[in-house]
Amino acid sequence: MQLQESGEMYLETILILSKKKPYVRSVDVGEYMGFSKPSVSRAVGLLRQGGFLIMQPDGGLILTELGRDLAEKIYERHTVLTDMLVMLGVSQQTAAEDACKIEHDLSDETFCAIKKHMERYGK
Repeated sequence: MQLQESGEMYLETILILSKKKPYVRSVDVGEYMGFSKPSVSRAVGLLRQGGFLIMQPDGGLILTELGRDLAEKIYERHTVLTDMLVMLGVSQQTAAEDACKIEHDLSDETFCAIKKHMERYGK
């Protein structure tokens, strides 16, 4: 199943939150993303149907292997692109915002080339 950008953003958010705390709930996702409870509920339902996450009986959200793999891919793109833009002289905040816009549409080929370049010449 191919996810839209918004689904990828939810997965990435759940991954980020799970790195900060052991228990992630829909309300945490909504607060982090600035979205309403109904919006988060709908997205969580779609992600569950797609096999990207599991909702525990107590409301905790856990990424499946499929969900975690995709979330980590998007998160890696975000961090590498942010680092590249900062290296080019863009402010941290603008770089992070722009990376968020780019990370979902960039081809794997282009991202791999950017990542190689950053590994060779970055930091």
